[in-house]
Amino acid sequence: MSVKVLAQGRHDKVKIFKMRRRKHYQKHQGHRQNYTEIQIVSINA
Repeated sequence: MSVKVLAQGRHDKVKIFKMRRRKHYQKHQGHRQNYTEIQIVSINA
C-alpha cells in the first residue's frame, strides 16, 4: 500500500473544566491532538 501525506498539524484546542460543588475544587485544562491527514494512492495485493 502506498499513501500520500496531505497535511500534518494539530486540531483546535479542547477546553476541559472540572469542578466539584461545595469543595472549592476547580481545574482548568486544555488539550490539542496531533493529526496526520493521508490519502491512499494504491493498494498492492
